[in-house]
This record gives sequence, structure tokens and C-alpha cells, in this order.
Amino acid sequence: MALDNTDVEKIAHLARLQISESDTLEVAQRISNILNMIDQMQNVDTSQVAPMAHPFDATQRLRPDVVTETNQRDQYQKIAPATQDGLYLVPKVIE
Repeated sequence: MALDNTDVEKIAHLARLQISESDTLEVAQRISNILNMIDQMQNVDTSQVAPMAHPFDATQRLRPDVVTETNQRDQYQKIAPATQDGLYLVPKVIE
């Protein structure tokens, strides 16, 4: 896919970029090269490639799921203006 100067000017306007008239031909060529490379990549057969979440075969180190702090809910709720059954009460904002 080849771009011309008017395409580059439209893209520059939408991206709020200022490209001088002398650079539009070079920018058009570079964008065209990128689009051609994308077309080549789109044509590669990946039907036999398994999808992966990450290119490195690594596992995440996880800590044990244990309680490390004591329950201080009552102490935190002492300063709240209104609580009920361990929950904070707030003014109604949706009718």
C-alpha cells in the first residue's frame, strides 16, 4: 500500500503533527514501508502456532496466601460517621 503526499498531510493533521512539505515524501515512503511489512506479516501462516501469553517460559513466584495482620475493622470504623453491621453507611447518590 503506497501513500501519497495528501495521505500524509491528512494523517499529520489527524495526529496533530507538523510535517514540512520537504519531509512529506520521506514520511510517505517510511509509512508505506511499514504498511508493506505489516502486509507481509499478515500473510504468514500461523495456524500451527500455539498462542502464548508471554514469550518467556517463566512462572510467577507467589507468596503463600496467609493472614499476616490482625482484624482492625472496629478500630477503623470508630472514626466513621455512620456504620452498620461492619459496613460504612454513605448518603444515597442515585435515586
